[in-house]
Amino acid sequence: MLGSTKFVCKNIWKLFGPDAEKFLTKNPNPSLEEIKQAGLIPAVRDANVEVEEGEIFVIMGLSGSGKSTLIRCMSRLIEPTHGELMLDGVDLRNISDKQMIEIRRHKLGMVFQHFALLPHLNILKNVAFPLTIQGVSVREAEKRAEQVIELVGLKGYNKSYPRELSGGQQQRVGIARSLAVEPELWFLDEPFSALDPLIRREMQDEFLRLQAMLKKTIIFITHDFDEAIRLADRIAIMKDGKIIQIATPENLILNPADNYVEEFTKHVSRAKILSVKSVMSSTLCDSEEEVDGSAKIVDVAEQIVATKTPIRVVQNGQAIGSIDAKKIIEILVKQV
Repeated sequence: MLGSTKFVCKNIWKLFGPDAEKFLTKNPNPSLEEIKQAGLIPAVRDANVEVEEGEIFVIMGLSGSGKSTLIRCMSRLIEPTHGELMLDGVDLRNISDKQMIEIRRHKLGMVFQHFALLPHLNILKNVAFPLTIQGVSVREAEKRAEQVIELVGLKGYNKSYPRELSGGQQQRVGIARSLAVEPELWFLDEPFSALDPLIRREMQDEFLRLQAMLKKTIIFITHDFDEAIRLADRIAIMKDGKIIQIATPENLILNPADNYVEEFTKHVSRAKILSVKSVMSSTLCDSEEEVDGSAKIVDVAEQIVATKTPIRVVQNGQAIGSIDAKKIIEILVKQV
C-alpha cells in the first residue's frame, strides 16, 4: 500500500541553447520541430509526474531519451527551463539556494552510475562523509555509518579502501553513503548498469531487500526493461525528451500507449509480469482446483497446464473467474 503524494514534477521543460526561457514564453507548447528550428536542444518536454510516498518510480528510455536530464532537473542539479517541482507541497524552484542545499543535505539521497567514492578515505569515513558535512559529530556520524554499512551487507569492511573492493561492493558503499542521511526522496541514476550481470542481479536483490525494510520514496533511472519490471511499482517511458506513458509494468504490456511502447516491451517475458486475473476469463467454473488471481503466470503455469479443464481463479477467498491451459500456452508462446 503506497502513501500520499510525495513529489510532483509539473510541466517541466529543459531546453538547451540561447534564450530558451524567452522561446518557451512565446511558445508555451512548441512541437519538436519548432524547438529544433529555433536552434534549441529538447532534453525534456513538458514532463508531468506524481510519485507516491514509498513508491519505486522508474523512468526509462533509450540513450538520449532525456531520462537522466529529467532526474537532474528534479533534484535541481540542472535548472529546468520551466515548470514546478513540489516536494511535500513546497516548490523547490521557489526557494533560495541556501534552502535547496539544506534540502539536499537532509531530505534527498542520490546514487549514480559512477560510484564517486573518495579514494583517500576508508569505507567508514566515506559513508560518514555526508553526515560530517551536515555538522554531525564524528562519533555520531561514524556510529550511523556503521549501521548502514551493516545494512548493505558490508560489515567488517569499515577499514578497507575503495580500491580494495569489487565493483558491486563499491556500489554498496555508494548506496550506504546515500542512506546515511536518511533521505525522504532517493534518486538513483542507472546505479547498477556498470556492473556485471550476475552482480547486477545481486544488487537488485539487495535493493529490494532494503526497500522492503526502509520503504523509501524512490525515483530510479534505467534503460533495462527487465530491471525496470523487477523493481518498479510504476514505469514512465520516455522518447525524445517526452514521457510517452506512465503505468504499472502489467499495464504497459497489456495496454501500450503507442507502437513505440509496444516495441519497447515486445521481448519481455509476459509470464513474469502478467497476473492470472489480468488474463483470466470472467466465466466461473466449479473446479476443485484454484489459483490466486494476483499470482504471476510464471508461478502457476505448470499447475494450470497440467489440468485439462479450467481452474477457478480466486481473490480474497472469492471466485472471480477461471483460466485454462490454452490461455497459458498462448502467453508462453508469445514470449518465445
